Amino acid sequence: MFKSISPSSAVRRLRRYATPAALLLALPAGGCGTVRNAVPPPVVASDYHERHPVVLAEAPHTIDVFPAPSGRLDTATSNRIAEFLTRYRRVGHGPITLLAPTGGPNAGASRLEIDAVRRGLAAHGVGGSIIVGTYPVADPSLAAPIRLSFQGIKAKVAGRCGEWPADLASGSSLEGWQNQSYWNFGCANQQTLAAQVADPRDLASPRGETDADIEMRMRPIGQIRKGTDPTTEWRTKAAQISSVGGGQ
Repeated sequence: MFKSISPSSAVRRLRRYATPAALLLALPAGGCGTVRNAVPPPVVASDYHERHPVVLAEAPHTIDVFPAPSGRLDTATSNRIAEFLTRYRRVGHGPITLLAPTGGPNAGASRLEIDAVRRGLAAHGVGGSIIVGTYPVADPSLAAPIRLSFQGIKAKVAGRCGEWPADLASGSSLEGWQNQSYWNFGCANQQTLAAQVADPRDLASPRGETDADIEMRMRPIGQIRKGTDPTTEWRTKAAQISSVGGGQ
């Protein structure tokens, strides 16, 4: 048997339960609509290692040599060529380019200088893979060297140093109030680090371990067998202070 309900009582019951139900349904919606003050990521990286990373790239390695006009290489020039070839065998590839100056005052001696540099390269095992060319001398009053170059792996900064995209002392905006380092900060330090790396591949991965020094290993082992202390003994000697100047 179904009990009949009048229309007026049905409306009252609907109003009684409608308000709590509406509140329960509004709670999840209210949570989703909450505005959170999320800090956006900074446009300029705070660490200069990220703004100016040191990368490995294919770039020319170049040196300038100054042989004597008589066609003779002194010891310093020969050592520079030898160090250049050592770096070429380590990280270089392809031919070596030799550029001689043209248009300078000592054009007659340039042929002797080129032959001297080629003999210096051949003395260190490089004779065939050489491309000879010329470059114009911009100022005849300055010394014009012979330039040797090759392509190889080189450490360098990804961007350019000396760029100032924002004003450091901006009075018309709040840009200088963000307590962040300026864009060019650390770029010169990264550039100097890249130029000082002897082998650029060391920045990508470490070198393999070399063999241990047998003498250094056997010395503490022998001391332990004798029952003595294997650690290193440091002896200090008191310095004699002079009495010059009236010191007592």
